Amino acid sequence: MNRLFLIFFLISICSTSFAQKPRARDLGVPFNGTTGQFNAITDVKGVEVGYSTIISGSGENRVGKGPVRTGVTAIFPRGKAQKFSPVFANWYSLNGNGEMTGTTWLTESGFLETPIMITNTNSVGVVRDAVLKWYVDSDWYQGEEWWYTYPVVAETYDGFLNDIYGFHVEEKHVLEAINNSSGGQIAEGNVGGGTGMMCLGFKGGTGTSSRIIQILDSTYTVGVLVQANFGRKPSLTIAGVPVGKELMDTLNNELKLPPQSYRQEGDGSIIVVVATDAPLLPHQLKRIANRVPIGIGLTGGIGTNGSGDIFIAFSTANPDAFQRYDFSEVNMLPNDLIDPLLEATVQSVEEAIINAMIAAETMEGINGNKSYALPHGLLVEVLKKYNRLNK
Repeated sequence: MNRLFLIFFLISICSTSFAQKPRARDLGVPFNGTTGQFNAITDVKGVEVGYSTIISGSGENRVGKGPVRTGVTAIFPRGKAQKFSPVFANWYSLNGNGEMTGTTWLTESGFLETPIMITNTNSVGVVRDAVLKWYVDSDWYQGEEWWYTYPVVAETYDGFLNDIYGFHVEEKHVLEAINNSSGGQIAEGNVGGGTGMMCLGFKGGTGTSSRIIQILDSTYTVGVLVQANFGRKPSLTIAGVPVGKELMDTLNNELKLPPQSYRQEGDGSIIVVVATDAPLLPHQLKRIANRVPIGIGLTGGIGTNGSGDIFIAFSTANPDAFQRYDFSEVNMLPNDLIDPLLEATVQSVEEAIINAMIAAETMEGINGNKSYALPHGLLVEVLKKYNRLNK
């Protein structure tokens, strides 16, 4: 009986491990900081993430027909069931060759009033319109008749692998991402808006990470989600190790029939969403967003001319801060105590990017263009060589 139980137990362990993609820490990549339960943006209580992943076709690109390698990501700061529940927020752009709609009012008002949507460059408009229609259909404003809003929709360019001028993202895909939004463990790699993205010479996409920190007697969480589509292979750095240079002659992207563009090697973008439950006001959240480039820099990003590096940070604290006509009282963390949150942001951004690359799988797209996944075995060997592998 004991032997049968042991066999069953081992099978269960193996089944679980094979069902989940390895993440950077699973391979022994060392990072600083303590993660939350899921090591994800959803470790911030209330945050929900949903995806719509669109993959179809192969071979020669026929505009409007495919191949299609794209999608939509939805992020709800307090979960979609809360409906209209604004959070304090702010944003920052390292390099502005990209788009994140709704940011002018976000800066002016200090509030994020909508979910954050991420997709490909040419689908920002349809995603924005679909979200507005969903507000009407779901009574997002709970009976208000004279509401207006500016959906926050961000993008990165996936035209290396995706028929981006075929405009394949539709309202149904936006609704799928919204309806699939949930907390807990979330998928990474070739999913949602990150489906067709590339990063630092290998396949990129969606990644996430989190940190738990202590400030005085309170425990807070910082969570990050990235859509990583940036950087040059020689710059790829993991745990301080020049991985890109070590793998320069390994699995280089294959560009067979290029899209008509001025794309330079390393052009692309990264969208970063930072969530926290610490009581920060908009000017402090600007400081959080300003620290995101440090985490990107640790992986090898420099904010090239052709890159849209745009970041948004929000706090789920102070749930009653937004009022139409009444005064409200809010809590604010003193600026002199903010350093652990700044450090947690940098650490989470770095790990989220590497998690996106570890989870991503080799993808062939339009015209046979191919982006290879970062090879796990070779990465481990390189980290061993530099004595940077956790046992």
